[in-house]
Amino acid sequence: MMRKILIIIGTRPNFIKVTQFKNEVKNFKNLEVIIAHTGQHYDKNMSQVFFDQFNLRPDYFMNVKGTSVSNQIGQIIIEIDKISEQVKPDMLISVGDVNSTLCASIVANKRGIKLGHLESGLRSEDRSMPEEINRILTDEISDHFFVTEQSGLDNLLKEGKERSQIHFVGNTMIDTMVAFEKQIENSDIKSKIAVENGEYILFTMHRPSNVDNKEGLIKTIDLLNRISKRKKVVFPIHPRTIQKLKHFGLFGDFDSIKNIVCLEPLDYFAFQNLISHAYVVVTDSGGIQEETTFKQVPCITIRNNTERPVTTEIGTNYLVEFNVDDIAKMIINGDFKNGLVPELWDGKSTQRILSVINNLI
Repeated sequence: MMRKILIIIGTRPNFIKVTQFKNEVKNFKNLEVIIAHTGQHYDKNMSQVFFDQFNLRPDYFMNVKGTSVSNQIGQIIIEIDKISEQVKPDMLISVGDVNSTLCASIVANKRGIKLGHLESGLRSEDRSMPEEINRILTDEISDHFFVTEQSGLDNLLKEGKERSQIHFVGNTMIDTMVAFEKQIENSDIKSKIAVENGEYILFTMHRPSNVDNKEGLIKTIDLLNRISKRKKVVFPIHPRTIQKLKHFGLFGDFDSIKNIVCLEPLDYFAFQNLISHAYVVVTDSGGIQEETTFKQVPCITIRNNTERPVTTEIGTNYLVEFNVDDIAKMIINGDFKNGLVPELWDGKSTQRILSVINNLI
């Protein structure tokens, strides 16, 4: 009898974690994968282009639009519930740590559907982050935990989960990087913006704590001014950041920075190509910490905490506070550590997850 796995995705980082499920499930004759996209993030330039590149077509698209976060969450729950009623899955998989993750988990719990959490057990120990609350609540009601790194396993055991429920499978984000390695390397983004391998700094900044206030933006401008004297800076900038710069009267200061290339948000292949060949990446992202560690490219993450400690413990990632002097000094000195690729980050995590599920349902 065919057993159905319903995977719920909602944001760009989610898309990257599920690209190989439809391909790999072909090797399991009794399993069917159904993917539903909540529409939490949807924009042609920032979402549809990802689906096109991955040749990924969700089976259901909810296109939820909320007037507030709470309103959006309520609508997502209602739509996932409708799809669950129609599909009648044997297991529901919630992905990552976004609002759609939590919504999917609630529906599975209320409907009595077995719930698996992809990227389970990660903890920043900072409950002011919405993502941390989503992670904790999802893990609290999950039946099975798919773990990317040792810290996830340790956290879940500490929280009282049974070892038999925890499956150390590796990182499905790496599966996508491996599967599309050729397309990533063939991207012409570097020639388009006239940068050479190892001769540019890739810069991303999007967290509200860094870009939604005047102090954070002043620090960002100061840092960009300093590091752009060392090497050209490539900055795919979110429209909201530009809006905030204008709101606080700082756009002129930002616009006057020399030796910087500002880009609109990039497609996946172009962005990964820039990561692969950067001198260093400066970011406040979560996923980029993992991507740079896999590519063994130095990464400076401007955050007070990380839910992905393996990237700092054995990887190429440095976790730093937003001290402009210290960060500029690191980049100017350029004495970066050599990192290792974490265990099971080998491009086969999706296959391992399906093997586990095949034995569970």
